[in-house]
Amino acid sequence: MGPREYAWLAMLVLCTSLPLHAEEASVDDARDALSKKDDDADSAKALEEVFQASEKSYTLLKKGERTLTYGVDYSLVRDTQIETFRTGSNIYSVLSQSEAQHTFTNSFTFDYGVWDNLTFSVRLPFVAKYDTERDLNVYSLGDISASLRWQPWSSTRGRPVTTLFATLGLPTGESPYDINSENDLSTGNGYYSLGVGANMSYVIDPVVLFGSVGYTYNLPVRDIHQMRGGRILEDVEPGDTLNFSMGFAYALSYDVSLATSYQMAYTMKPTYKFQNANLEGTEQTSSIMNFSLGLRTSPDYIVNINAGFGMTEDSPDVLLGLSVPLDIKGLKAQ
Repeated sequence: MGPREYAWLAMLVLCTSLPLHAEEASVDDARDALSKKDDDADSAKALEEVFQASEKSYTLLKKGERTLTYGVDYSLVRDTQIETFRTGSNIYSVLSQSEAQHTFTNSFTFDYGVWDNLTFSVRLPFVAKYDTERDLNVYSLGDISASLRWQPWSSTRGRPVTTLFATLGLPTGESPYDINSENDLSTGNGYYSLGVGANMSYVIDPVVLFGSVGYTYNLPVRDIHQMRGGRILEDVEPGDTLNFSMGFAYALSYDVSLATSYQMAYTMKPTYKFQNANLEGTEQTSSIMNFSLGLRTSPDYIVNINAGFGMTEDSPDVLLGLSVPLDIKGLKAQ
């Protein structure tokens, strides 16, 4: 084979190899275009963010981080109160009275990251309550509460995240044991409370499953000296409370999410100690279905709107709420 034949053979090989190299280059370009970049939105992370915004009790902050959240809530409770009144020696009369209490609560919640796995939180509520059946109203500070949330094990993708919590309730609101129950309304429980429990969440993109269990010890109230039904109430031993909740959050898009949760609380029988007798109250079971819509208004802020309804006689009839993160200079970690 002469030099001319070798030249023609080299040109033939070059022409046939060009499409192959072009095809390999186009495949590499397509693969690079489809691969995830560092600045692309992580759907699982975004879902976890909107979930934590709607379920604050599952949220942990990094060490030194601080957040302030404003919330406004409304609840309607319709009930009929039945009381016995002493009208003579061992003679009692029964009185029933209808109630329709509308409660508006404006609250500020401050969260601080003590460590990466420990977050401190305090909630300051301001309550306005109206009883349209009895034409009563009250405006006052509610019961302040504080909590610690601790994550004992680090988060691992594909495994549930467990958080332990402890809560403290302070009777800073208008106590039902310090007022005239016929002419005044309360804005608090009237007793201290201590609670412990555990939360668990699990991400299955695009869904987050979550649940919690808890126990609350309600401390007794002493030296009340309140007139009730013609008798003087001395002490109250509130029943302890067992509660649990479960639900899921679903990401419709990067900016919109929905969450549904079921909450149930069982309160044991309280004991009322009068001067001449001790009476047991009735146990209470609260059952609530709640729905929440999360809207991302900016990359760092999520607004939540929720609505719910009670499923038992001891539950509020209607629940509405709105929570908004507040951006105040000086709160962010340096």
